Amino acid sequence: MDQMTRTLVEEGTVQILLVEDDERLARLTARYLQEHGLVVTVARTGSEGLAEASRHAFDVILLDLMLPGRDGLEVCRELRTRSDVPIIMVTARGEEADRVLGLETGADDYLPKPYSSRELLARIRAQVRRARGQAGPATQPIQVGRLLLDPRSLTATLDGRVLSLTSYEFGLLRVLAERSGRVLSREQLLDLVKGSADEVFDRSIDVHIFRIRQKIEEDPRSPRLLKTVRGAGYLLARGEES
Repeated sequence: MDQMTRTLVEEGTVQILLVEDDERLARLTARYLQEHGLVVTVARTGSEGLAEASRHAFDVILLDLMLPGRDGLEVCRELRTRSDVPIIMVTARGEEADRVLGLETGADDYLPKPYSSRELLARIRAQVRRARGQAGPATQPIQVGRLLLDPRSLTATLDGRVLSLTSYEFGLLRVLAERSGRVLSREQLLDLVKGSADEVFDRSIDVHIFRIRQKIEEDPRSPRLLKTVRGAGYLLARGEES
């Protein structure tokens, strides 16, 4: 993950809605974006995409033009009646008229198939930066079960008790909290959390995890909150799992 993408993720989880009826393309695209720290929700039809957009707030919507039932243009028009979420239209139809129509309907960008995953990520990154430049970085408290993190004051509490965390430990815990229930590898954690030169190596993550557990677990040897998934990485349990 490059520096610009790391910065976006550190400012808050990047939520993507991918509306794509091609199952293989949707799977490959979602996997690539997830590997770069983005959270992806996939919808297979226009109606399903509209329903997901009503239930959740997304940073960017990737919208295929050619969808079964309600096509991408119709979905885009309806989204624009109720949301300013950035929309990137994705389609195999690359004629200028189609691009213009998509943009006039309310799309913010247009990407013809086949596209490179790197270019898609760059387009998403540009839209997120533009939107967050207007609204500012995410600073809302993050609640995961008994754990509460306040990004504004860089403080964390467990059952109301203030935790004594270093800035790096707070950053690591925040990344895990924003993705609670997801397994993150050491490499992903290193990508998502900034640190000084002596902190940026694989096994340093293990040391920081050990120190955090000393502060949040009743029994650090049998952790219930910050768990190890052998051979995969670490996860912070959601409230109902802890």
